[in-house]
Amino acid sequence: MMSVQRLFRRNGETYNEKIKRLGNVLAEADTIVIGAGAGLSTSAGFVYDGERFEKYFSDFKTKYGFRDMYSGGFWPYDTLEEHWAYWSRYIWINRYMDAPEPVYDELLDLVKDKDYFVLTTNVDHCFQKAGFDRERLFYTQGDYGLFQCSEPCCQKTWDNKEVIRQMVERQKDMCVPSELVPHCPDCGKPMSMNLWADDTFVQDATYVCINYRDAAVPQEIAERSICIDGDIGEILIEL
Repeated sequence: MMSVQRLFRRNGETYNEKIKRLGNVLAEADTIVIGAGAGLSTSAGFVYDGERFEKYFSDFKTKYGFRDMYSGGFWPYDTLEEHWAYWSRYIWINRYMDAPEPVYDELLDLVKDKDYFVLTTNVDHCFQKAGFDRERLFYTQGDYGLFQCSEPCCQKTWDNKEVIRQMVERQKDMCVPSELVPHCPDCGKPMSMNLWADDTFVQDATYVCINYRDAAVPQEIAERSICIDGDIGEILIEL
């Protein structure tokens, strides 16, 4: 603890004094914006290596030699059956299982009576599971709980909890049954995770372009866009 205290000591203020001051700031704040990354979920017990990795992925480690969940997520498996055997476990323990530690619940207790908003790169939805208002959450990188077309042929996403549950329960010898491999309902191509890894990411967002005489929108996202040729000042008044 002493090393942590030295790290946070500044201008003579001790670690405990800073914690107390932070508590006072939160208590007096009218509005709170929370920016959260992977460290928050790590603190809550969602660790991607070590004992937790060994518990759920020892067979994959033995076969391929990788030592953490992230590495396994990018591994070029030979078949979709093996790919989804890995990913279904990954999704189940990091999206649908509860976090081991109540970090998110404790954070909610601090801000639940405030006007708050959360901006996060986390894709495990721990905020929502802890009871944070969904309308006050913005997930910039996607959601482990959603599938999308791998092409993608459309700007749609699909909930995956039930099929992921079946994959976990029915997989054998590090493969899921072929009939459980997800395919896009619209075009039949394989599904992928709704995660921001490249330009195929399907975003749960609407693109808005307001520009006088020069409003334009890419055709690829036209169906999820609002493009208005006009003066932004006048349009804001009309809104």
